[in-house]
Amino acid sequence: MADDDASPSARLLALFERHRLTPTQRRIAHCLVRHAGEAVFLSSVEVAQLAGVSQPSVTRFAVALGFDGYPALRRHLRELGLPTTPESATEVDRNEYVGAVHAEIANLARLADQLADPGPIARAAELLAPSRPLVVLGLRTGMAPARGFGYFAAKVLPEVRVLDEGGSLLVDRLDQARAAGATGLLCFALPRYPRELGEGLRVARDLGLRIVTVTDSPFAPAAALSDAVLIAGVGSQLVFDSYGAPILMGQILLQAMCDIEPARTQARLEDFERRAGDRGLFAT
Repeated sequence: MADDDASPSARLLALFERHRLTPTQRRIAHCLVRHAGEAVFLSSVEVAQLAGVSQPSVTRFAVALGFDGYPALRRHLRELGLPTTPESATEVDRNEYVGAVHAEIANLARLADQLADPGPIARAAELLAPSRPLVVLGLRTGMAPARGFGYFAAKVLPEVRVLDEGGSLLVDRLDQARAAGATGLLCFALPRYPRELGEGLRVARDLGLRIVTVTDSPFAPAAALSDAVLIAGVGSQLVFDSYGAPILMGQILLQAMCDIEPARTQARLEDFERRAGDRGLFAT
């Protein structure tokens, strides 16, 4: 039953946030949120025009929400009891943006609850820390978290290889890393999961690499190919996902790896700071 005290846009957000939508479908969702006061009167053609998408995309959007088509979705919107008084742009923005922040806070809170038991992080760190070089894999949405992890890891580990391209080149680079002595691979597998990521992980397993995966769900395709899985939720309230929790999980994992050999970590950090000072890398 709808919350009678909730604003029209808040009621629609509550409906949409229960589903994993594509970026195009999220555009349609946000269009409806921004026109919540009139949503029950809009045809699929009108929604398509407002969102800048095709009419079939609106139909697929309704089906993705579990309805037979757009007319069934519109009937449901009427059942929600949406008032027909439009909200101001400021009110709609507040609902959307604040809701996205609160969703990210919830992901971080769940991450904190998981970390009450540090065992999984410690075991993952033990799998990765001895690897020379350490392989870090992230394709498409996993690219940014992988690169960020690799940037910091390179300051405390002898060699880090970030792989962010798929296809045959990925297989070549996995072969080369294994030949160089790599024993561990850290993978960031985030939605939407690239098919070639799974193919790369299967190659890595065949090569004998131990795989630790940071992902948003224990049912993600990469989880079944991994020796250890670390779960960190992604925010899905905006047109594109937000990755605060997976990035933080990566930083925590790196901390656990540093803690395995603290003296070596400190020596490498001090060496980096000395070289950075000599080169004037950072503004004071």
